[in-house]
Amino acid sequence: MTQFSVLDLVPVREGGTLSEAFEASVSLAKTADRLGCMRFWVAEHHAMEGIAGGATSVVLAHIGNATSRIRIGSGGIMLPNHTPFQIAEQFGTLDALFPGRIDLGLGRAPGAGPELQRALRKDLHAAAEYFPQDVVELRALLTGDVELPIKATPGLGAKVELWMLGSSLFGAQLAARLGLPYAFAAHFAPDHLDAALELYRRDFQPSEALARPHVMVAMNVFAAGTDDEAETLASSQQQAFVALRTGTPGKLKPPVEGYTTGLPSPQRAMLDHLGQAAAVGSPETVRAKIEAFIERTRADEIILCGSTYDPEARIRSLELTVEACSQTIAA
Repeated sequence: MTQFSVLDLVPVREGGTLSEAFEASVSLAKTADRLGCMRFWVAEHHAMEGIAGGATSVVLAHIGNATSRIRIGSGGIMLPNHTPFQIAEQFGTLDALFPGRIDLGLGRAPGAGPELQRALRKDLHAAAEYFPQDVVELRALLTGDVELPIKATPGLGAKVELWMLGSSLFGAQLAARLGLPYAFAAHFAPDHLDAALELYRRDFQPSEALARPHVMVAMNVFAAGTDDEAETLASSQQQAFVALRTGTPGKLKPPVEGYTTGLPSPQRAMLDHLGQAAAVGSPETVRAKIEAFIERTRADEIILCGSTYDPEARIRSLELTVEACSQTIAA
């Protein structure tokens, strides 16, 4: 049986406010908690007016206060943007506030141009080269498995569940070597999915944290009453993907019926390519596509992605998906 989780970008929609975006994320997290989902993750992005999760640990504290059972965490923290010590303090604090519920998903991609690098006072591309060492240092700051000249308080002794995130073979190799659970970002970068999972499972080395490989894969999922309704619902995120790939990102746009039919062929091809890690349609269609994806990947968990212009529509999509896949979800 496969567990379901939720990934949220804290989208800011056209005509909306930051406060509304944060409250929409809380409502979604409360729904995921009520439905029995395993985790609710927030992604770190910076300097993007349509995504409000830049201060990820602060957003997670807000969500933690509104939920009671579901694990909350980062999907992910881009470690080159920070120091391991800062992240140990932040997530050690979260663990003290919400014991036994905190995940720390780590990514290597700097994801930043020169303006953001200057704002963060870091050479992010150089910092990315030290990512493996920084992961080991961060783990030591939390667990004390390597003696360091300084202790993080909060941080040391925190029961934070570390995850490695990736969209290439690099993350799979590092997760296998360190014995960490692995989450693959197929929702926006599906190219290396099969090879990365094969490498991770083949080379996995057990650790104190994890005895056997554990895989989570991200999917874009939009469920509605009919296939056509779901396709329209998904068009807001499709517009966001196109805007990002063409260098014009902005706030989340309202849905457009038949959006893809008028797109130039390169943009349609890009969306079709991303569709291999997507389930869009009626509950029956979504269930069939998710089950086929699980059969392909043998994922232990599926993390559901997909921003909608109407926050209530995403809540309803999650409810329909969980109900339709109730026989697939782990008890």
